[in-house]
Amino acid sequence: MSDTLPISLPTASEEDLVRRLKARDESALTLFYDRYASALFGVISRIVKDDDTAEDVLQEALVKIWNAFPAYDAEKGRLFTWVLNICRNLAIDKIRSRQHRVGTRTQGLDDSLAAQRMPAADSFRPEHIGLQEVVQTLVPEQRQIIDLLYFGGYTQSEVAEELKLPLGTVKTRARTAIKLLGKLIR
Repeated sequence: MSDTLPISLPTASEEDLVRRLKARDESALTLFYDRYASALFGVISRIVKDDDTAEDVLQEALVKIWNAFPAYDAEKGRLFTWVLNICRNLAIDKIRSRQHRVGTRTQGLDDSLAAQRMPAADSFRPEHIGLQEVVQTLVPEQRQIIDLLYFGGYTQSEVAEELKLPLGTVKTRARTAIKLLGKLIR
């Protein structure tokens, strides 16, 4: 008899599951999935707020858990707590990622059939708003930061990284530029 016989879901202890996963028993991964995937998906989907994205994060988390499992130490905490932290951190990383932020900003309009079918009013022309023209009056250092922050969707930290400037410099230039723009628009 093999010591890797399938363990039925109700009778499998966490210790048995951990032992089998540490032994790289792939059938234990199926048991792990059956036992924990639903709860993990629920936590992830509450963070990312999109089922498709939550499924992607869960799949990524399962691969990460499988690869990192030799580092799991049962004495430091329960299996579920350990995997929950991995899933939560990956979900948070996902919503903080620039790709996710940009995608969610434009997703609402793409999904709206009414918005797709309704033509814009003939009198509305975005260039008449004039904001980009007003921004052009700023000094180049300020204009570059405002372009990245407001037209590029960057965070101040991302701007600092992109321009290789201290974060405080980015914040000061942005604040000064916004004050100037406020005066010009009034």
